[in-house]
Amino acid sequence: MAAGKEIRGKIKSVENTKKITKAMEMVAASKMRKAQERMRSARPYTDKIRTVSAHLAQANPEYTHPFLVKHEKSKKIGIIVITTDKGLCGGLNTNALRIVTNQMKAFEAAGNKIETVCIGNKGLGFMNRIGAKVVAQAVNMGDTPHLEQLIGPVKILLDSYDDEQLDAVYICYTRFINTMKQEPVFEQLLPLTADKMEPVNGYSWDYLYEPDAKSVIDELLLRYAEALVYQGVVEKMATEQSARMVAMKAATNNAGSVIGELKLIYNKTRQAAITKELSEIVAGAAAV
Repeated sequence: MAAGKEIRGKIKSVENTKKITKAMEMVAASKMRKAQERMRSARPYTDKIRTVSAHLAQANPEYTHPFLVKHEKSKKIGIIVITTDKGLCGGLNTNALRIVTNQMKAFEAAGNKIETVCIGNKGLGFMNRIGAKVVAQAVNMGDTPHLEQLIGPVKILLDSYDDEQLDAVYICYTRFINTMKQEPVFEQLLPLTADKMEPVNGYSWDYLYEPDAKSVIDELLLRYAEALVYQGVVEKMATEQSARMVAMKAATNNAGSVIGELKLIYNKTRQAAITKELSEIVAGAAAV
């Protein structure tokens, strides 16, 4: 029964794995609710600051913020890559990094150099493996990201664009659609495009600025760019927990299927051994 003992060991091992994946599924489901609430609470702020930024950008045409000016001389592109710190979440990071890799190849084919800011361990490790230039990073942010953790790394690219050292800044993250669907997004952060800055409802407002228009618009558009990055991070948090819950549920179901198959094989092996012993006993008795 050496084969039977080996099969019992495999069954025990898979049962232990099933317990772990089930526990991880329940933890991810609990964290997913909190992450989704945080994501949904951040969306109205991002939409509102977008509306105010659009009105301010159009209300004072004599001053043009650097974030609205298109650069074409530095031949450098900045990319903010937002991924998870941990794995076991299906193809979430793989899909986002595939889009980043394709875009980087396209930019390099056009003669541009790439500078990246990595938010999340998985993206940082990937960029280091492919030899990309990483100018800043933010990792191990936990389950509750804070804007203070993101301002430093992101500001490096924002300042570089302000100094005309970058032609454009892009951001890649995974947008939460629903529990079963997450969509990787690669969009332009700077310069702020016309569709993002288009006034809502087709009209512009006018403002009285205090202390002056330049100070207000400079501060607002900086906060707007940071809010877009923060929204990408909280979207990533929600998609990470959703993808992990789905992945762990699938792993638990697969473990149950494997256990069933192993038990069937074990029973067949045990029955074959018993039948063999009975046959030997009957044969021996007949010979006597």
